Amino acid sequence: MAGRDERVVRALVDVHGRTYAEEAGIRLRDTPQPLYRLLVLAHLLSARIRGSIAVATARALHEAGLRDPRRMAAADWQERVDALGRGGYRRYDERTATQLGTEAELLIERWGGDLRRLRAEAGGEIPELRRLLQEFPGVGPAGADIFLREVQRVWPGTAPYLDAKALQGARRLELPQDPDRLAGLAGRTEPAVLAAALVRAAVDGKVAEDALDRAGS
Repeated sequence: MAGRDERVVRALVDVHGRTYAEEAGIRLRDTPQPLYRLLVLAHLLSARIRGSIAVATARALHEAGLRDPRRMAAADWQERVDALGRGGYRRYDERTATQLGTEAELLIERWGGDLRRLRAEAGGEIPELRRLLQEFPGVGPAGADIFLREVQRVWPGTAPYLDAKALQGARRLELPQDPDRLAGLAGRTEPAVLAAALVRAAVDGKVAEDALDRAGS
């Protein structure tokens, strides 16, 4: 079955292997600003809203200059609401505008605006990272998982991070449920790319069908 599974993973990654950070225009590096932008993206993606809207909204916040925690905290509530609205995030705009302000203030006050300090406080341990991320308002378990799936590109100690949503995609493709086995099937593909592709298969049945068709499965 390994040959079949490898073909399915390759077909999936070839077409759908793009991280959500890339889609949002975030050049992810292990530096404060891109890590913060990823936190905001994870926050936005965790709501019950289309991923494309969350990605567009992350871009809109960046274009509005709200690209680091100090600027986000200094912006007034209406500025944040307006930027969220321009991205199409209207259903949750008022509550999210408040949460983003509080989130930025907490990041500044507790970790000096640098999520690397949060990682240091957690000792790099995934359960503790996940717990600390959920201290940000609006970043629940789903948001923490999204952040960790994407950040493993620059925090390799967290890899392979394939959460329940990614494994849901694997089940849809009739692939193994073990993260290490999935990473092995992906070969040189980065775990963050694999995770994003599997999530896309989980949320969109057509993505899974396309990968299976291309793999001849």
